Parts: sequence; C-alpha cells; structure tokens
Amino acid sequence: MLNVVYYPVSAVMWFWHQVFGLVLGPGSGVAWALSVVFLVLTLRAIMIRPVLAQMRSARTMRTLAPHLAELRRKYGTDRQKLAAETQKLHKEHGVSPLGGCLPLLLQLPVFIGLLHVLRYFNRPGLTFEQNAAIPNYAFSPDLVRSFLEARLFGAPLSAYVAMPQNLLDSFGGAVVERWHVYVVAVPLMVLAAVATHFTARWSVRQQQAVPAAADNPQAAQMAGFMKLTPWIFPLGAIIGGLFFQFPIAILVYWLANNGWTFAQQHLIGRKLDREAERAPVVVPAAPAETRVRAPKPGQKPLTAKPRKSGGKPVGDRQPAKRSA
Repeated sequence: MLNVVYYPVSAVMWFWHQVFGLVLGPGSGVAWALSVVFLVLTLRAIMIRPVLAQMRSARTMRTLAPHLAELRRKYGTDRQKLAAETQKLHKEHGVSPLGGCLPLLLQLPVFIGLLHVLRYFNRPGLTFEQNAAIPNYAFSPDLVRSFLEARLFGAPLSAYVAMPQNLLDSFGGAVVERWHVYVVAVPLMVLAAVATHFTARWSVRQQQAVPAAADNPQAAQMAGFMKLTPWIFPLGAIIGGLFFQFPIAILVYWLANNGWTFAQQHLIGRKLDREAERAPVVVPAAPAETRVRAPKPGQKPLTAKPRKSGGKPVGDRQPAKRSA
C-alpha cells in the first residue's frame, strides 16, 4: 500500500548514490551517507514553499491572538457565532489554523518511507547473504550488498547499537566490533539531539510571543507542554539510537533533517521580519463593550440638560435638583 512512498524515496536516494559513487566509488560509506543527506535536502527543498506559507500564517495567527481572545470573551456562550466570527477573521487575513499541519503531514510519510527503505536493506531474521540477494525497491541486489558492506568510520551504515553480535559478525569484510558502532552512533545521536533541541526551542519561543489567554485553560495547558518539548523531543534520537533498531543511516537522516530545519527557521524568520517591517499586519480593533454605570446607592440618576438654542452648551450632564 505504501509502495507509492517507498519507490520514490528509494529512487531519490538511488540517484544521489549514483552521483556521489562516480566521485567516491559506489562502495564508499561516505557516498552512501551523502546519498541519505541529499535525499533530505531534496525533499526539504521541495517543501520550502508550503513551509514558508505555514510560517507566514503562524506569524499572522500570533498577531490575531488578542482579537481572537476578545471574540472568545464576547461570544463565549454562543459557539456558533464565535465560530463564524473566527472564520471571518481568518478569511480576512488569509490564514488557516490547519495550515501549520501541512509540512508535518508531508514529512511524516517521507520519514516512514526512509525508515522502511533503510531497514529493508537488513531485514530482521535474515543473514547477511540472504539480505544481499534481495532487491530493495529501486536498489538491485548488487547495490543492496554494496550498502551492507559500506562503512562509515569503520561501522556499517545498516548497523545499530542494539544489534546482536551474531549479526555484526555476519557483515562482510573486516570484523565489526561493538565499539565501532558506538564510536559512530553515539556522536550522531548527540548531534541529532542537540539539533532537535534548538529547533524545538525556537518553536517554543515563537509560541511564547503571545501569552495564553487566562480564560482558556486548554491553551494554557498546551503552552505548558510546549515548554517541555525542547527536552522531550531530543530524547527520541537518544532512546531510538540506544534501545531501538535505529541504524546509523537513520541517525544521519535525523541529523541532516533537524540541521536543515534549524537553518530554515532562522533564514525564513529573518525574511518574514523584513516583510513585517515593509507591510505590517493591520488588525481591526476589537469591538468595545458599552457599559452603563449604575448610580451609587442613594444617588438619583443623572439627567441630560438641553442645550440653549444659539448658545454654547451649559453642560452635557448635570445632577437633577432635589425636591423640597
């Protein structure tokens, strides 16, 4: 069912391996690692436009936050009217609350496809020779063997920290020791976690630009959770690399993807800052609520004194005379 994702992902990676294989050799571990990195760069470059639209929409949504809070206060009990006014405000400024989900929805199948393709080089339960005899989507059996034998600083790209020793012993060429995998995998985990931390922290800083409304407990809870994401998300790289079957090639992908995201956030952020200086978002003033003050206890209501014709007004409001 997901072959529609697996074949294009493997085809892009195959293309870049052909390019770097001409320079570094088809069996080079660096050539295979660069094919993973440039797979990330290719796919992320294709998504620049939707990401730019998403970040521009998110910035406008933060500008509209005070007005949305006022609409919630005014129409809090009338959900239908609140939804209509909120939709009207979004339409006037060309934003969509669901627009921020598009880049994530595009990246998720790519990550799943890449994870599947990279893990499919070394299928669980099969020996090295058995895996090397099976094609992997766009990769022929010869290229599968080339990937399995390729090493990055002495560690196979398809190896992972928790790989059983008998599988490590099945790789062709020189003997693979456990420490070979640790020397390559652990620095990649740390670098990927650091990149993830900074990208998540940048996102949190953007969310905190507008404080959560006091009358919206759900938004306050979400803001509290967002503060933890710079510390929770990096754990995925550490835990996945140490305890799950995340091969070194996946860690290379994780580092390249978050490194791109970090650079993209700052470059696009500066571009949007310049756009905001040239043409700031104009938000209509929130409708003010008219309130009629009640007279103090024991005080008679104030009455308006008519203006004299042809003369200046004596006063707009004057206390009524007390009766004898």
